[in-house]
Amino acid sequence: MTIIGSRIDGRLIHGQVANLWTTKLNVSRIMVIDDEVAQNDIEKSGLKLATPAGVKLSILPIEKAAANILAGKYDSQRLFIVARKPDRFLRLVEAGVPLETLNVGNMSQTPETRSITRSINVVDADVEAFQKLHEKGVKLTAQMVPNDPISDFMSLLK
Repeated sequence: MTIIGSRIDGRLIHGQVANLWTTKLNVSRIMVIDDEVAQNDIEKSGLKLATPAGVKLSILPIEKAAANILAGKYDSQRLFIVARKPDRFLRLVEAGVPLETLNVGNMSQTPETRSITRSINVVDADVEAFQKLHEKGVKLTAQMVPNDPISDFMSLLK
């Protein structure tokens, strides 16, 4: 398996993912998993522009992403998976994709969310998805940038 990192980030591809994480992990492909984004040509264009030179980009619905990963399509690549919310990763894991660790990066504040950290805001459905991922053996961490200390995300949720 070639998944070298997975991250929840409401901004998907931006400075931190494009520059810091991609460089630190020596990523060869960024995969955005999101059913809505995969259908949105304007959003896809923006993500393509934000992807660093020399890094491949896939923007896929979750089912297709799972099928491609399980079929070994990226076995020769260093894959970094990004999604906006934990339910996307839960669906990926439920489809059979083994995920060791999930980094919870940035989840923006909205009127419906409550704050977990300065940059992580959740609704009850997110908490439920995090609990299910945790129960399935996925290690959840909180780390904004590679040089920050790694925190156990589940202890922050309590």
